[in-house]
Amino acid sequence: MDTLKTHFDTLVIGSGPGGEGASIQLAKAGKSVAVVEKSYQVGGGCTHFGTIPSKAFIEIVRQTTEIRTSHFLDRGRHLLKVTSADLLTGVNGVIDRQVREREGFYERNGVEIIEGHARFVDPHSVEIMDQSGTPRLYTADHFVIATGSHPYRPDDIDFNNPRVVDSDTILQMSELPATITVYGAGVIGCEYASAFKDIGVRVNLVNTRKRLLEFLDEEISNALSYHMRDEKGILVRQNEEYERVEVKDDEVILHLKTGKVIKSEMLLWANGRSGNSSGMGLEEIGIETDHRGNIDVNETYQTVIPHIYAVGDIVGFPNLASAAYDQGRFAGTHIAEGCCEERLVSDIPTGIYTSPEISCLGRTEQELTEQSVPYEVGHSFFRHLARGQITTHTVGMLKLLFHRETLEILGIHCFGHNAAEILHIGQAIMSQPKPYNNVKYFINTTFNYPTMAEAYRVAALNGYNRL
Repeated sequence: MDTLKTHFDTLVIGSGPGGEGASIQLAKAGKSVAVVEKSYQVGGGCTHFGTIPSKAFIEIVRQTTEIRTSHFLDRGRHLLKVTSADLLTGVNGVIDRQVREREGFYERNGVEIIEGHARFVDPHSVEIMDQSGTPRLYTADHFVIATGSHPYRPDDIDFNNPRVVDSDTILQMSELPATITVYGAGVIGCEYASAFKDIGVRVNLVNTRKRLLEFLDEEISNALSYHMRDEKGILVRQNEEYERVEVKDDEVILHLKTGKVIKSEMLLWANGRSGNSSGMGLEEIGIETDHRGNIDVNETYQTVIPHIYAVGDIVGFPNLASAAYDQGRFAGTHIAEGCCEERLVSDIPTGIYTSPEISCLGRTEQELTEQSVPYEVGHSFFRHLARGQITTHTVGMLKLLFHRETLEILGIHCFGHNAAEILHIGQAIMSQPKPYNNVKYFINTTFNYPTMAEAYRVAALNGYNRL
């Protein structure tokens, strides 16, 4: 074994959003930092398998669909077709650019990148095995575990068959299927179901719960269900569980516990994720993981060993790249300065890139009702906005929830084109201290006309007029 030891102030394991946030924050604080990445390229699962490729795929589909269905262009454009090769070329181009940018961030901040798989030898030492099988020992005063997660794979399903894929392998398909069954109607399942339907694939969506995306405001969840079912023609099966999966030469047969049988050319398994914690020697040094491989941390992202931190998907909820980056930054701040402003990530916006998009922040109507908070609701439907009519993006709404007495904004829920962008206008006001967090801001502000941002004024007036 190579006995060479290299010491750093902090060793960050994983180069995804959480690892990047921590390492850059520490480097800017003057600490010596190294990032361990098991792949030959930085970026983690977010860049190579998850957020970036899936959103690039969805955007290519969206642009193709808009050209094909535009009311303003030549009718012949409806013949425009997209192939799997077209999709993957576009996706890989975005990934390559993201990798180059991430590498530049590390280089400019003097963060060393170490390729290999890390395993703890003791609480202050890790053995890193590179691609050639050569181990090297590194030590550090602090560690940040940011190894991310991977799709959960039941043992009784054959994922080696190309007709059975998950979110890590779906974009390796050699050709588009004519039919696909998506098992699991969480964020990933709903996003892919929507995108595949938009490029002409017949889609079955199997939900293991009673309604789609139960964490959403119920009105938004119901709007998504209606749009998928009645507008797109996706076959949605609610509250179902699989019994077994049968793979044949030309099809996949999904047998449900209720006796239903669903046949398709491909099965996308999108039912949960597990933390990337195996083979890291965590149990040997006293860090336990739960049944999904996740690590428990305190409010400052410390594990049971105070100098070892964990951030991002490896700690579970909320499993968002945006949150992982902030968690990494705050863990880095705690290491460097001994403090951590965890409150800054307590209200995290959620963006769901279905077609159309969904985004939300704050509490839902159901939560406010359970908490006996006196609230009012204001709506703005995109079909009534001039900008929505001009762009033909008339599906959707903006929904504001605010306190009846203080007028404080309590929740923002958006369903429609560019919802993930529109939400941040309201977020800026909602994050202000009292009395500046006030729904009357939107009533008294002049918005460009015509814009989708005008939805805030319409929704605010709609709700305020009910008081």
